[in-house]
Amino acid sequence: MRRVNIFGATGSVGQNTIDLISRAPEDYDVVALTGASNIRQLAADAKHLRADVAITALDHLLPDLREALQGSDVVAAAGANAIQEAATRPVDWTMSAIVGAAGLAPGLAALQQGGTLALANKESLVCAGALMLETAKAHQARLLPVDSEHSAVFQALVGEDIATVERIIITASGGAFRDWPIEDLPMATLDQASSHPNWDMGQRITIDSASMFNKAMELIETKEYFGASSEQIEVLIHPESLIHAMVGFTDGALMAHVGPPDMRHAIGYALHWPERRHLPVDRLDLARIAQLSFRAPCETRWPALRLAREVMETGKLAGAVFNAAKETALDAFIAGQIGFTQMAEVVEDVLDTMTAASGHIDATMTLDNVAEVDHVARQTATRALQKRAG
Repeated sequence: MRRVNIFGATGSVGQNTIDLISRAPEDYDVVALTGASNIRQLAADAKHLRADVAITALDHLLPDLREALQGSDVVAAAGANAIQEAATRPVDWTMSAIVGAAGLAPGLAALQQGGTLALANKESLVCAGALMLETAKAHQARLLPVDSEHSAVFQALVGEDIATVERIIITASGGAFRDWPIEDLPMATLDQASSHPNWDMGQRITIDSASMFNKAMELIETKEYFGASSEQIEVLIHPESLIHAMVGFTDGALMAHVGPPDMRHAIGYALHWPERRHLPVDRLDLARIAQLSFRAPCETRWPALRLAREVMETGKLAGAVFNAAKETALDAFIAGQIGFTQMAEVVEDVLDTMTAASGHIDATMTLDNVAEVDHVARQTATRALQKRAG
């Protein structure tokens, strides 16, 4: 029986992970589940899986969680310290699906225990890729990708020599506005940006898909995880979302990973690795699908892609700046403070400001320095937003 933790249990990745584990409960001993405001779901899952502890990230919701867990043996806890403590418990497999930079510290703590970390938290590699990989190596831990694109690349590389890779192509649906006239994008509403044509995801990642900030983060992740250069990584708009990534080799061969737009495939691959097991996902009927389409992305429409390449060229702690600025700009868009296209403008302002200033981006990559740069970048983004409002 494998001991598992699920961080970010109430989000879409966490719920899909729970779905797979629930299909073979005799194989897993669930230690900790974490969530945020969805107390009813967190408590129901913790009781169903007979977890040792359920943790909400929000301290003020601890009484609600305790009440929801009454009559069970599940211990209730709250706050960042409780999540961090859970990450230090020795388990065999951890799902890291906390949204945002808050997922970095628990992910690092889990790697230090020497188990397997299934990484769905993009921010960990974007903000501190080198630190994550060094920690995994130092503690003989396994870091497995859960993003569908990076799982696809990982699978395409099984049995291959990374030195023979010429190019890595990650695909993007194009999000809600892939076919909009570019002049209409500044008027895009929150509701319109929150609707994805192919995937069922949370609001924040759906908006990131529409702005292509999600794909920008994945560009940086690809560089960090696979050691590829910016020039080796390509993005293709693929509206059908059936080819998740392709790897091109020095002999001209192109290996594509094809599968339905269902996160349970990538999650299940990480859960069962190195084996392949049956998964409850659709089987593709290629004759019915008939054709697959691709087009190059326009960086005028999606400036986030250009900014990601600048971050990759800058290196060091530029990824932490990028992520903090992006999260702050996204918060402002959701709050109605800025328009859809202004998110990229705010991120670019912050990158320009902090690149010009010495000390932050060039700091040594430690958890404390990443946290400090994250804090300064959010302050800088807030000032940029205030300037726009003024």
